[in-house]
Amino acid sequence: MPELRATTLVDAPLRTVAAALLDARLLARAVRGLGVRISGGGPVLHVGASLTGSVGPLRGTLAVTRADTTGVSAALVDGPLPRLSLVTDLRHTGGGTMVVDSVEWSSPGGPVGRLADVLVGRGLALKVLRARAAAVSRRSVELLGARVVVGAAIVHDGRLLAQQRSYPPEAAGRWELPGGRVEPGETDEAAVIRECAEELGVAVTPGAQLGPDVPLTDDLLLRAYTATLSAGTPTAVEHRALRWLSATDLDTVDWLPADRVLLPALHPLLP
Repeated sequence: MPELRATTLVDAPLRTVAAALLDARLLARAVRGLGVRISGGGPVLHVGASLTGSVGPLRGTLAVTRADTTGVSAALVDGPLPRLSLVTDLRHTGGGTMVVDSVEWSSPGGPVGRLADVLVGRGLALKVLRARAAAVSRRSVELLGARVVVGAAIVHDGRLLAQQRSYPPEAAGRWELPGGRVEPGETDEAAVIRECAEELGVAVTPGAQLGPDVPLTDDLLLRAYTATLSAGTPTAVEHRALRWLSATDLDTVDWLPADRVLLPALHPLLP
């Protein structure tokens, strides 16, 4: 079973590099000049997202199985090979973040399959890994100066508070965590407190950061924090509706793409 691995040291914090990896456009742009096409996944990668890839006439579908602060993994669920997996692991070091990329696949078998591995598969896979590593490094540096939108994961009586957007049209009816942009000179925690007061009419106490940073635009990140209610009853001031979600409700809601990335980190908060 052929396997290739490449490592890259990125001069950026682990969470920033993780955010770069979640940009669904990153891999597609990186491999564009290699005769490989990749599409799908939405604006950001999340568990369960699908990517469609092609090399010449060969096409396949990859399903994302991991997308968090530890890295990103995807596995072939439909395609010409018996098995294909792409794995990126992130490791904090004193000099930055070590990005460990690997690709592993099974050939159809026989002399022809083994020859294809040697002549085509290994060379192309290595080019893809190198191109992706360079793209991740560039995107991470860009995100170092990104502005931040905070989200508040408010859990009360074993349920999570979500709010339904009323605008803009492309987001109306979908759900997200309460929150908003961090103002100049404001800390993330202060922004969580202010936004919850403005959007919900409540006082909250911010807690620990939750899940990975999630890229929203080229220079904007979503950063979520746990929060507890200190005073007041949440009211939908700016949104269409509010809803308290149980653990069984969490995956049934039509979340905005960026908030959907946070679901694996939200589940452990609920009994």
